[in-house]
Amino acid sequence: MGREDFIEKLPHQTCRGTFASNAQGRSYGFVEFKDYFTHRQLIALSTFSDLVSEARKKVYEDARNSGMPDDGIGLEDGGSGATAYADAVAVYLALAVDKLADRLSSIASWDSSRENIRNTFSRQAIPMVWDFAEANPFSDSTGNWMAMVDWVWEAVENAPMQAIAGEAHIANAQTQTLSTGKIVSTDPPYYDNIGYADLSDFFYVWLRRSLHTVLPGLFATVAVPKDEELVATPYRHGTREEANSFFLQGMSNAMDQLVRSAHPAFPVTIYYAFKQSDTDQDGTSSIGWIAFLEALLRAGFSITGTWPLRTELTNRILGQDSNALASSIVIVCRKRSSDAEKVSRRHFLRELNTVIPDALSEMVNGGTGRSPIAAVDLQQAAIGPGMAVFSKYAAVLEADGSPMTVKTALQLINRIVDSYLHASDAEVDANTLFCINWFDQFGWSEADFGRADVLARAKGTSVDAVRAGDVLTAGHGKVRLLRWQEYPSDWRPGQEHDTPVWEALHHLIRALQLEGEQTAGELLAGMYGLSESIRSLAYRLYTLCERKGWAEEARAYNELIASWDAIAEVAQKTGLSGSQLTLDVE
Repeated sequence: MGREDFIEKLPHQTCRGTFASNAQGRSYGFVEFKDYFTHRQLIALSTFSDLVSEARKKVYEDARNSGMPDDGIGLEDGGSGATAYADAVAVYLALAVDKLADRLSSIASWDSSRENIRNTFSRQAIPMVWDFAEANPFSDSTGNWMAMVDWVWEAVENAPMQAIAGEAHIANAQTQTLSTGKIVSTDPPYYDNIGYADLSDFFYVWLRRSLHTVLPGLFATVAVPKDEELVATPYRHGTREEANSFFLQGMSNAMDQLVRSAHPAFPVTIYYAFKQSDTDQDGTSSIGWIAFLEALLRAGFSITGTWPLRTELTNRILGQDSNALASSIVIVCRKRSSDAEKVSRRHFLRELNTVIPDALSEMVNGGTGRSPIAAVDLQQAAIGPGMAVFSKYAAVLEADGSPMTVKTALQLINRIVDSYLHASDAEVDANTLFCINWFDQFGWSEADFGRADVLARAKGTSVDAVRAGDVLTAGHGKVRLLRWQEYPSDWRPGQEHDTPVWEALHHLIRALQLEGEQTAGELLAGMYGLSESIRSLAYRLYTLCERKGWAEEARAYNELIASWDAIAEVAQKTGLSGSQLTLDVE
């Protein structure tokens, strides 16, 4: 097959789900795989791909000429001579071609934070971009061929050498026996969040072109197999209900297999970074979380804890455009006791109200060697201690004797989280309470002065008193809260009035966003007594913004919390330095 034929006959991609489409699923003309690349990009990638087999022949000849023995057995069949060596080099070169394809497509964009080309898979999808940055593979700049080769060989060079060789096997999670007697840590599919099989074709097509003769067993199919992938994808199963049923049954089977086969002396740990996003009049839950947790409970697991682990880069495009999770939530599971009891809804609520506040306090305040959890992760992390209570019982019974559903349990857990975040109201000043309630109703928009006056009186303050803190404008019968960008840059705490927590928080955000952690820390040093109140308010306002879909507003609060340890460290050092200076003068 010639290079031009290959360009025309690449497998069709339907552009459904996570492929290049808008929110309604309408494709943007990406019908065939080749449509993701410009013509010159296809020529370049096809050429590099063809050269892999030529390079393999040259490596084999050089290996034989150097005296390397050859058993004639390839890498796929366990060979250890010159043939397998040449196969291995071809694999690494093919991986470099794959990395080049990730940078050399019409979906690659410009990363202004690093001033280089952002790869196609800046997140686990192929999104539409309205313009793109194209790399020159023969240049010395970003996205060039040798840079891709360097990534591969440096990874190999820095891989730890082990006395025992690792193994990788492909098996169906619902029927596998590989976990028998093993300690298991796994990262299952996230309901309908990511279609990995669809996305894998982007890399598989190029790998197969380079390696189908080297690893014929691995690349036996034209495209990645998809029918058995455990994701709730309606376009494969017909309806949303059928997709949900497929996921629930398959995940239940997979978890049941783990319960029966994993080593009983050790917990099973499961990564599940699926964000709750479904809020209705009954509270917040998530179809993805419900299906996953139901599968765990059906299999006989109980949840004994959660570990939020920071796993995401701050410059990823998904994190810049939305409030994506900053961490993966690791769920720790053990087999539920066979003699687990049934309890009432009242008993369950009483235990939740004891367990969750203590767990949240530890998450929010951090501890020795641990940072406070990011605001964006708090609702997810709280699932662990809450579901630990729910899952240890054989059932939680409603008033009519029916078992409580996972959805109801999640909603009750989230209500207690909300109550915890609102409990700080009693500890803040009247002006801050006014601002919280006004922001909840109107955000940064204008509203009538009369409504502000009524609210201010109810909170024990006045519009004039709030305005004295330079946090709002009032005039011509209208009132509006100031955005953090509108706060003055020369402000210092303690100037002319006591600092409300609302004002302190937004001055810190302005300093962090425009001048960095050092300036924010120096500012915090002058109002260190408000630290806990400021941080608590940031958590609460993040949650409020997330519920209302105000992604841009929420991001500022989350970033302050994410940087809190560094800011507090600067504040402490600044405070100690000031105390030392006073002692020296005296």
